[in-house]
Amino acid sequence: MKKILLPVLLGATLLASPAAFAQKAVSKTVTAAATTYKLQPQLSTLGWDGKAVTHGHNGTIQFTSGDLQVRNNMVVGGTAVVDMKTIKATDITDAENHAKFVGHMSSGDFFDAPTYPTSTFKITSVVPIKGAAADADNATITGDMTIKGVTQSVSFPAKVGVKNGVAAATGKVTIDRTKFGLKYGSKTFFDSIGDKAIYDEFTLASNVIAKQ
Repeated sequence: MKKILLPVLLGATLLASPAAFAQKAVSKTVTAAATTYKLQPQLSTLGWDGKAVTHGHNGTIQFTSGDLQVRNNMVVGGTAVVDMKTIKATDITDAENHAKFVGHMSSGDFFDAPTYPTSTFKITSVVPIKGAAADADNATITGDMTIKGVTQSVSFPAKVGVKNGVAAATGKVTIDRTKFGLKYGSKTFFDSIGDKAIYDEFTLASNVIAKQ
């Protein structure tokens, strides 16, 4: 059972009511220096979901470090680092099968964790979504994602906000693994693979909590 899991990316779960973390539009006249809020690995989560023609898998990867940059009580930037050696498939309960799966995902066919032990995401912009409901995504996050030494720009809707010394961001992004050189089992590159094909796209759901 082989499935593409995914690495990195940034987002965060809100610990209070959605409205409490609502983020308003950033003023173009703001020049104050940003304050760094440290990512809390023990409170933050990163989940992945990948599918093949005949099956699918899902699981988790652990954040190791990072930050959210806050200016005027609004998230304006940040970074996240993920430990690729912590990949797990939560849907595979048999220990032997799980070890085989993780071993394959960590190999050169996929993430080559011994050579590229971390994946990263660096926010390049946070653009408020005008008229967003209190319980809906309220910003579009764009940033540079680096997987297996390859960097690509990605964008996704997210819910971001700051309250009582806690900065939070949560979002889900769809990634095309082949853009990062992960071509194993891709029908895009191997036409004759048939029902053994693994889909190019996988999703990452990230929840990042950061504190001063």
